[in-house]
Amino acid sequence: MVRIASLADIPTIRSIAERTWPSTYGGIISQGQIDYMLDLMYSDESLTKQINTDHQFYIFEFEETPIGFASVSKEEEGIFKLNKLYVLPNIQKTGAGKALLAAVKNYAKANGGKKLILQVNKHNNARAFYEHMGFSVQKEMVFELDHGYVMDDYVMEIAL
Repeated sequence: MVRIASLADIPTIRSIAERTWPSTYGGIISQGQIDYMLDLMYSDESLTKQINTDHQFYIFEFEETPIGFASVSKEEEGIFKLNKLYVLPNIQKTGAGKALLAAVKNYAKANGGKKLILQVNKHNNARAFYEHMGFSVQKEMVFELDHGYVMDDYVMEIAL
């Protein structure tokens, strides 16, 4: 079941991120970059700001246990961005990701979205999931972060 997340879900969101990132990115980026990015995007302050401003978060629960989350925000008129979509590694391929993506798409459409975009690391296996769900690669981008870290991503999109 997918439900809207609230500020009370911040520890849950952070816990799922901390349990998914090592298996998702462990062979792609350094542990130092994983720790840096988790702190940057999943600290209490960062998640509070995201939830209180322009990000809609969703939690997927299986038998009342949270196993995944997603967030979406409006980037510009008609364009929404899937910022995050993570499902616990041992629960993947069960439909939770598809359900979260459907909730994100419905939110974007209901708010005037014509296109949904996302960034995915070039070496992340999730690219195949997004392609299967109808997204296509639009461009490649390298985003520079602090401490010499970079995000080497594909920008993907789907029409809504």
